[in-house]
Amino acid sequence: MALMDFIKKQFIDVIQWTEEGDGTLAWRFPMAGMEIQNGASLTVRESQMAVFVNEGTVADVFGPGMYKLTTQTLPVLTYLKNWDKLFESPFKSDVYFFSTRQQVDQKWGTPQPITIRDKDFGAVRLRAFGNYSYRVTDPKLFHTEISGTRERYTVADLDGQLRGLVLQNISNAIAASGVPFLDLAASQNQFAQALAAQLAPEFAKIGLRLDVMTVQNLSLPEELQKILDQKIGMGMVGNDMGKFMQYQTGQAIPVFAENSGHGGGVAGDAMGLGAGVALGQVMANTLAQGLQQPAQSAAPAAAAAAPTVSPAEVMSTLEKLAELKTKGILTQEEFDAKKTELLKKLT
Repeated sequence: MALMDFIKKQFIDVIQWTEEGDGTLAWRFPMAGMEIQNGASLTVRESQMAVFVNEGTVADVFGPGMYKLTTQTLPVLTYLKNWDKLFESPFKSDVYFFSTRQQVDQKWGTPQPITIRDKDFGAVRLRAFGNYSYRVTDPKLFHTEISGTRERYTVADLDGQLRGLVLQNISNAIAASGVPFLDLAASQNQFAQALAAQLAPEFAKIGLRLDVMTVQNLSLPEELQKILDQKIGMGMVGNDMGKFMQYQTGQAIPVFAENSGHGGGVAGDAMGLGAGVALGQVMANTLAQGLQQPAQSAAPAAAAAAPTVSPAEVMSTLEKLAELKTKGILTQEEFDAKKTELLKKLT
């Protein structure tokens, strides 16, 4: 081996990293028994950081820029090496580069339904998926906690741990947000914000920053989805319980007509097909009256002129009200008030 080949093999005077592709978080500069020359050049490009590790101890951390390695640019390493003023001979130290670029479109999801606790509905099982992006912001912490002395540490190596963090914190995010679960389920953006707020400190513990969190889909149990649909329906009529009842009654007209036509259900058993159609007409008139919002001065006269309804109609409406109370749409007080109002119409 020629003398120049031996020198080139033994001493390093340029230290840099040119990323060959996506997905690498940490990369160890290949030393292969070589030593760093006094005054060597260190180049750290934008979206990179470099860390010097001496005998297992993290020494100096460099951000983007070009550096000439001296006792002035390596203060911690100078202290560890006990260099008083200047070092003349080459030295050996491991150099790690870290990519600080945003790692985008990382997927997360629930392979199986997970159970969360909600103050309104108790235990709820749901499935959800979305994506997120993150970046390395503290290479020293990331090196000591995650990547270590590996030659290369990739996004794929970290994927499983980060997915686990997301799934582990879904329930905590809902509880910490203080927002009712149905409100979060109705707004995926609000759900994503609550999840990001819960996950950000967990990512920071390993030297990462969570930049983006999205919830692309949220699947609820069928019964809970029905309640959510009804809640959205209430929002469409301004959260007015009276109007919502009129809206629900109008939606039930085709069902009552079908049941009466087949002789099934309370309305069908009591009145038959013709009575079922009449019941639909009464419901439609009631719906129109509720949405017109008559003037307060005419309210007593309208109440006095209200037509008397049949017992079958009252029983049918009470059944619908009881179902809404069971699902949590109506409170006990609201149900009792409506029941009293309906029973008065029989007298």
